[in-house]
Amino acid sequence: MRLSLLTALLSAAIPTFAANCQALSATPTVKVDLPGHPFQAVSSRDGCWIFAGMIGDGERPVSGIAVIRRGDGRLELAQTAKLEHAVTGIVLTHDGKVLIAAVGSGVWLLDVERLKTGAGDPVVARVDEEQSSGSVYVNVTRDDQILFVSEERARAITVIDLPRARSGAGEKSIIGRIPAGNAPIALTLSPDEKWMYATSQSALPDWNWPPMCDPENPQAKGGKRPEGAVIVVDVIKARTDPANAVAARVAAGCNPVRLAISPKGDRVYVTNRKDNSVRALDTSKLRTDGANALIGKVPVGTAPVPVVVVQNGARVIAGNSNRFGTAGSGNQALTVIDAVRFHEGKAAVLGSLPAGLFPRSLALTSDQRTVILANFGSGTIETLDIKACLKHLM
Repeated sequence: MRLSLLTALLSAAIPTFAANCQALSATPTVKVDLPGHPFQAVSSRDGCWIFAGMIGDGERPVSGIAVIRRGDGRLELAQTAKLEHAVTGIVLTHDGKVLIAAVGSGVWLLDVERLKTGAGDPVVARVDEEQSSGSVYVNVTRDDQILFVSEERARAITVIDLPRARSGAGEKSIIGRIPAGNAPIALTLSPDEKWMYATSQSALPDWNWPPMCDPENPQAKGGKRPEGAVIVVDVIKARTDPANAVAARVAAGCNPVRLAISPKGDRVYVTNRKDNSVRALDTSKLRTDGANALIGKVPVGTAPVPVVVVQNGARVIAGNSNRFGTAGSGNQALTVIDAVRFHEGKAAVLGSLPAGLFPRSLALTSDQRTVILANFGSGTIETLDIKACLKHLM
């Protein structure tokens, strides 16, 4: 009897929407305000839920996870899981039961049902690393066996046995680390999961790459720095021998940060924050002929960060963060690119879409019709009806 009453109360606390969670809105975009600044947002497989990792400050004080209910063309903040650490990158396991969050010095595993209902502590396991590691981004293999964690300050990608981590093994679940350059971020798996493509913002000194890039922050001191890289990782080898899993590293412009892959896996698209551009690279050449991997480079807005591939590979959307500029000073929009015309440079730009302050992540829902945008500076999550939005390019 008590259990039935509790279930009823919890169900009543969750907003009720139409059965079709991925129904499109009457307007091209829908927005919801958050109590923290969203670093990354991901959608459940059924499209009914959006989870956002948040960083709090004086204006928006909550660090943790925002849980957003989606349906009937609407968004509503259902729950907020406040955590003692800021949350950056997040990923859902493929069984839909666990949300994995990077928290700066490792990862926390959160129970999805508890997040949805707000009942009980959602944190079910932790894998703690050194305080200085800078855990920032995460991804997991399709079989939910291997978790990858980008460690910005440790210059490495940690490889974790996920079932062991879920069982509470903590640090004992760490298999090892994949060596990377300075500030590795993106962790994008190929469709067949044989390869993972990571970004590193600049090369290490022992790579002996020439200094070519000015500091992107106007306040930063020092001279020119080497280009960053796309690092190609052999996923099978990474499962057992992470230290020797790097198959190739290829120069990829100044401050490459995020990376998206085409549906066929034949191209990757990289945002270059300092170059104010997006690069397209041939994945087979990344592995075998790095010097000739570049397909083309397209100029976009100021300091692009997120990137996503839509319309079955026909279009690429990049978010221009203007990260080191003044809030509200412009250039914070989404640039839409014709993927076929990448080799034509500027001519490949089809137009732009409005965004909030500091667009920081872009994600595609499972039905391929909607993009989820996290506006870090504005503290909002938006959903964009791709077909409708591309009809109304700025």
